[in-house]
Amino acid sequence: MTPQLTDKYMVTIAERLTSAYARIANAANNAKRSSNEITLLAVSKTKPSDDIIAAYEHGQRQFGESYVQEAVDKIAQLHTFSDIIWHFIGPIQSNKSALVAANFDWVQSVDRVKIAKRLNTQRPADKAPLNVLIQVNISAEEAKSGCSIEQIPELAEFIDHSEQLTLRGLMAIPAKSDNPNEQTQSFEQLQTCFDKLKAQYPHIDTLSMGMSNDVEAAINTGSTMVRIGTDIFGTRT
Repeated sequence: MTPQLTDKYMVTIAERLTSAYARIANAANNAKRSSNEITLLAVSKTKPSDDIIAAYEHGQRQFGESYVQEAVDKIAQLHTFSDIIWHFIGPIQSNKSALVAANFDWVQSVDRVKIAKRLNTQRPADKAPLNVLIQVNISAEEAKSGCSIEQIPELAEFIDHSEQLTLRGLMAIPAKSDNPNEQTQSFEQLQTCFDKLKAQYPHIDTLSMGMSNDVEAAINTGSTMVRIGTDIFGTRT
């Protein structure tokens, strides 16, 4: 039985979600785009199930998690909320790939053929194919996950030919910068990669880029999915 959430608690999450959606709408308007083109992924990693329920009660359905065991536990706790769409957005270790394949609807962090192969093999046959985004290390940071731009074609071809995977697009986490021009440059580079990939795979539809600190720049550059955590759920401990 889920503990009863207080009205004050619910309002806090609801207000933050309302603000996040208003921010997306404003950014879309400034970019002369429809806000309907942009999905808000509420990043709930490190946050308790009650936070997710509070967001769910305000209409949010798509949630992002980065830590496999924590996420699997929450998915089990919230199994009655059958219309939640779960995205895995963190690095994937080989020994955890089976859990990711079995529990998530989307994986946004596939960056090598080895992991794609494991996810395809380990995806349960009774589930729909796993929606996959290729994570690109667009800023070429040594400590960050993601494939290089040059590796995208090979990885995309493997995913597209995998029976239990569906190629949906690209994801990136550019290097942090307070310089709007640097933010835009990284996003434009990823958008170019996306456009090139879409010319070969017309069915892809998702460009996941932009977080709390750069939503406007991302939407202005073609993002179709923004990942917002702190601005909805508060600072992580």
